[in-house]
Amino acid sequence: MSPLRAVVFDCDGVLVDSEPHSIAAWLVVLGGRGHRAVRSDVEACTGLGYGPTYAHLAAVDPATVLPAADELWPELLDALAASFDAGLEPFPDAADAVAALAAEGVPVGVASSSPRQRLDLTLGCSGLAGHFTATAAGDEVARGKPAPDVYLLAAERLGLAAEECVAVEDTGPGAESARAAGMSVVGVARDPAERKRLLDAGANLVDVLTADLLLGLVR
Repeated sequence: MSPLRAVVFDCDGVLVDSEPHSIAAWLVVLGGRGHRAVRSDVEACTGLGYGPTYAHLAAVDPATVLPAADELWPELLDALAASFDAGLEPFPDAADAVAALAAEGVPVGVASSSPRQRLDLTLGCSGLAGHFTATAAGDEVARGKPAPDVYLLAAERLGLAAEECVAVEDTGPGAESARAAGMSVVGVARDPAERKRLLDAGANLVDVLTADLLLGLVR
């Protein structure tokens, strides 16, 4: 087994509590068109990338015709940026762990289902962007999570084999993605409903992230 040398984080739900902002942005954009999607419809898409989320929500109210996904995207991004401006904070445990890893010279990456524009917006607004050696976004790979593509890309950009990286995830599909890439996985149980899915995907479950835990894995 290769020694672990780097940590690759999922973004939404692991580094930042962005889901409330994402839900709010979708509801603003869809509501402005008279679309009948409600909060629970958007919540059902948690962990999915933009394309699958758009497809799911379009099917909720097919009588309301939405612009094509690529045409709707700039409007959604603007709504998301406005919501982030009202207050996007990283999870304190994640912020502390990322800073400690970077300070120790451990390569730190991100593997996100979000498109590149949203990922850069999220990391920038959260104040975390400067800590990462490499990032990989959902629109830069052929297949989204739970396929391994985005984690493989993150490892490639770190200059390492996937087996040399440990992933940090908060959802079952995300953990499946990292495991399929060949990474070991720490699952942080932000949402109690994901505990079983994380365990079933082979993640080592924790309630909070600590710098000592992650540093201990890569030293």
